[in-house]
Amino acid sequence: MPIVRTDNGPRFVSNVFEALRQAEGITHERISVRTPNLNAHIEAFYSILEDECYSRNEFTSYSQAYAEITRYMRYYNERRGHGSLSMMSP
Repeated sequence: MPIVRTDNGPRFVSNVFEALRQAEGITHERISVRTPNLNAHIEAFYSILEDECYSRNEFTSYSQAYAEITRYMRYYNERRGHGSLSMMSP
């Protein structure tokens, strides 16, 4: 069963989010209040995604955004140098 780990932001306590989560059979795991370090690797990734993908593109449709983010994820996972790997790709 998939698990989504989030902070306690308002978007994750909405009725729409809860209904979708239940319909898709997704477990929702919340990090403890005032412990952003428990989500640090996710926060760091989203910062990189914003800097290297979102801010460099202007999306006019969902399908365009999906295609570009998919392309970036492939680059990130296969070719981009990572500091934790001495700037080598995975």
